[in-house]
Amino acid sequence: MSELAGWKHVYSGKVRDLYVPEGAGGLEDTSAVLVVASDRVSAFDHVLEPGIPGKGELLTTLSLWWFDRLHGVPNHLIADHQLHGDRIVERIPAEVAGRAMLVKPLDMFPIECVVRGYLTGSGWAEYQRTQSVCGVPLPAGLTDGDRLPEPIYTPAWKAPLGEHDENISFERTVELVGPEIAEELRRLSLEVYARGAAIAEDRGVIIADTKFEFGADRASGEITLADEVLTSDSSRYWDARVFETAASPRERMASFDKQIVRDWLAANWDKTGTPPALPAEIVTRTADRYRELLQRLTGE
Repeated sequence: MSELAGWKHVYSGKVRDLYVPEGAGGLEDTSAVLVVASDRVSAFDHVLEPGIPGKGELLTTLSLWWFDRLHGVPNHLIADHQLHGDRIVERIPAEVAGRAMLVKPLDMFPIECVVRGYLTGSGWAEYQRTQSVCGVPLPAGLTDGDRLPEPIYTPAWKAPLGEHDENISFERTVELVGPEIAEELRRLSLEVYARGAAIAEDRGVIIADTKFEFGADRASGEITLADEVLTSDSSRYWDARVFETAASPRERMASFDKQIVRDWLAANWDKTGTPPALPAEIVTRTADRYRELLQRLTGE
């Protein structure tokens, strides 16, 4: 966490730090929030050591790239510069330029809006027990990594820092936010996933699943896309060519995201106590894959 002139730190999540302008009371009393992406990496609801060098800038760049392509979907970005007379003044401090977004405050919904186009991860584990995911029945005979007949919406309750997120049914989201908002969250999530997946597919990349967060605009009540969108931290990205040609089911899910970290941690930690430090080789491989994904998607 950095000290930033003109800004007051108000909150730190697993990987992001939030600031409001000096003089603001906090997140409930501000017109702008500075969201700074750190190099921290989390897995299994724990922040790990060390971080991934350059990760904050890579994820911010990717989020901004996606926000720019999701025309018609309201998002939380606001202008990061102002005109003072004939002079343009940047509102994002130089110390965090490249890894920060300036956004409007929202009343966030306590739901992670997960969309799955492929069956893997916790969805695969649940499917093996129940032949469904979050109450959504699926065909028999699917295997880990299979493409689903159509994308499914499988929300989760967003737990406070230090607690585990919990997969929930759509009916439970209705109880949490009401039927109209629950239905709109599902519709928007499926729409954004479909649009993002099509763009990625044109670039030889599969978005296996992803999660979105939404909040209500405090002035209009409009449901607004927030936080990050379709990044390597919030999504599983696979190489389409490898998926089609791999010799084994496991090899076909070659990942561009932090699955490298998850896999190493699952093999070297029993999920009790403090997670072990990540080896340098895992950190380097993860950073390389983050950069490769950005290049594949954006061409930069």
